[in-house]
Amino acid sequence: MGDRRATLKDVAAASGVSPTTVSFVLNRTPGQTISETTRRRVEAAARELDYAPHGTARALREGSSRIVLLLVEELGIGSALRSFIAGMRSELEAEGCALVVHPVGSTPATVERILAGVRPRTVLDLTRPYSLGTEGSDGGWVDGMAAHSLTQLRHLIQAGHSRIALAIPPRTRQSATLEARRGAAQLAAARLGLETLREVEIGEEPAAARRAISDLARTSPQVTAIAGLEDETALRTLAAMAELDLGAPEDLAVIGFDESRHSAIWRPTLTTVRIEAEIFGRRAARVSLGRDPGEWTIPPSSIVRRESA
Repeated sequence: MGDRRATLKDVAAASGVSPTTVSFVLNRTPGQTISETTRRRVEAAARELDYAPHGTARALREGSSRIVLLLVEELGIGSALRSFIAGMRSELEAEGCALVVHPVGSTPATVERILAGVRPRTVLDLTRPYSLGTEGSDGGWVDGMAAHSLTQLRHLIQAGHSRIALAIPPRTRQSATLEARRGAAQLAAARLGLETLREVEIGEEPAAARRAISDLARTSPQVTAIAGLEDETALRTLAAMAELDLGAPEDLAVIGFDESRHSAIWRPTLTTVRIEAEIFGRRAARVSLGRDPGEWTIPPSSIVRRESA
């Protein structure tokens, strides 16, 4: 049959029965008097032809499609989100389901059309906890944003730093998730007994980034470490420091957040926080299907120890 997808009629022809009988067998329609021999012949033909029911027809039968809709922020997909999506997709595909990822920046009318078209089994909005300013009953301290911030700042404290700045991206790049991350960093600092983190806006233009680091060194010489809101901002910090002849970690220690693909190839290599997002995604997929997510057995985040901090 080449690359052509097998149809119900193909299964019927291969098993020597009518398409209606094939439908009854494969859909396990109750109340039908179909012999066990015929049932086995149809099922064997379907396996040999690698027949899969059409998604739309199956959706009409089940009352919803086997699609899970994931809403994410339109601006930028970090390493953790990519891993989350990969984990979720892998778990769903193992259950015969599909994942559709859509940005929340779309108009409500567009989202409504998508919902009507695919009739998703579940809609998971990753931005909602951050836009509401909460990550559930634990406030994110167990396996959420606050816990990851504790991981980042504890590493700097254990290295002997007590005066720490927070490098943030330009305000034009702010989002609900980044704002939640900024708030979590300040809350984590307070929980660890640190002073309020001085926030330093690291511009995307090299000159702006240099000015920010120069001003920090001039006005706050007591600051010995910088925690990046995410890896991209931490890498721009290292680039600005290099142009100012400042070394890391001897002049300023720098640590990133949400390990990026480029953090290991910069010089000095960037110490950062790795979030175990693939497991988060797998657990989210199980919950979306009404399954037990299972026990959490590993830390939600860890330090990738490199040269910069």
